[in-house]
Amino acid sequence: MEADDELIQEIYSKGDEESSPSRNRPIISVEQLDIEAYVSLYQGRTKITRLMFIAEHCCDNASMQLEALRMAYDEIKKGEDTQLFREVLQKIDGRLGPNYTMDVAWCDSVDRKAEQRKKKLETELNAYKTNLIKESIRMGYNDFGDFYYAHGALGDAFKSYFRARDYCTTSKHIIQMHMRAILVSIETGQFTHLTSYVSKAEQKPEALEPVTVEKLRCAAGLAHLKAKKYDLAARKFLEVGPDLGSSYNEVIASQDVATYGGLCALASFDRAELKACVLLLFFPTMIIVFNFLELVPEVRELINDFYSCHYGSCLDYLGNLKANLLLDIHLHDHVETLYDQIRNKALIQYTHPFVSVDLQIMANVFKTSIAGLEKELETLITDNQIQARIDSHNKILYARHPDQKNATFQRVLQTGNEFDQEVRAMLLRANLLRTEGNR
Repeated sequence: MEADDELIQEIYSKGDEESSPSRNRPIISVEQLDIEAYVSLYQGRTKITRLMFIAEHCCDNASMQLEALRMAYDEIKKGEDTQLFREVLQKIDGRLGPNYTMDVAWCDSVDRKAEQRKKKLETELNAYKTNLIKESIRMGYNDFGDFYYAHGALGDAFKSYFRARDYCTTSKHIIQMHMRAILVSIETGQFTHLTSYVSKAEQKPEALEPVTVEKLRCAAGLAHLKAKKYDLAARKFLEVGPDLGSSYNEVIASQDVATYGGLCALASFDRAELKACVLLLFFPTMIIVFNFLELVPEVRELINDFYSCHYGSCLDYLGNLKANLLLDIHLHDHVETLYDQIRNKALIQYTHPFVSVDLQIMANVFKTSIAGLEKELETLITDNQIQARIDSHNKILYARHPDQKNATFQRVLQTGNEFDQEVRAMLLRANLLRTEGNR
């Protein structure tokens, strides 16, 4: 009841969000993704794959699509993946002018050097195997893995990294092997066994550096996110500490940790967990989470608004973020589900403390029609997430609170029955013991 009183006070203290002076601060608008600023957070293959993902998913915005493809073209030419270069050229299809066409000389030069490099690596590895030098063989397989990875042969890269496993002689070598396997698994979207690799790396805590611990937490968070285990994903992302910095930007940026962790927590945590783990009111040791949220003010504000019962403002932030989140390579498949769960939680939290709720007022708060609100509430009532009934004529929601008097009576009756059974059992045991003694 104390929690309900607190929630009621917060809801009423805000009143109508549209008319409250404290809510007149502007909502941060996110109209169009600044592609250059966004991809500057990353490096390596993920920078290119994110650019190509953006190009594929913003077909209704030709300028944005071409900008992403232009940047992908320039970035690929800094590396050695000619196959990816040809894929980008096919998508550009001559739309960027003569400066972004097929560069035959570059492709031939890269392919020729790659063939020479591969032959050299094969010769060296065969020599290492002949001499049975385990450390050299391990490094030879790793070099082969790095070679394949740079040229986009991710399957071959994965095999080479794992072939080095039999030649690892220290815990540090095993961790390095698993970190490479994790990187390739994320790049190829193979998240099924990712948690297994993370777990195996964590079994060598004596060899784990602080930054490696944070990388493993990020990888585990991505695996849980992919599996739609949002509660576990949130907990992993919230555990990530400041040692991460920009050290894992070939996979994930600190801003992503804040966004993924914040949204997953909002969708899956109850009110007490949100307060304890995200808003830093109970455990000041979690201040690192707050620091990450500072990197994404919109996520920080929408979480604060949700907890403070400013649902209209919270939903505005979510609405402004949605278009950009749909262009995130890891989050796009989960945006609709997360948004639905967050909205349902807001509806449940709004109705929980009240005996009755005016649907017109509630519809204004959630910026929807009464008919639309009724459908949402009907679904939640059917799923037993809200114990209530709807008066469609008067547009009022009535809560179905349990009969406390009857529940207390039932508990007393049950306790009496249990006591009666215990007394009878004690008397029976006493009679048995007395009979045994008389014999």
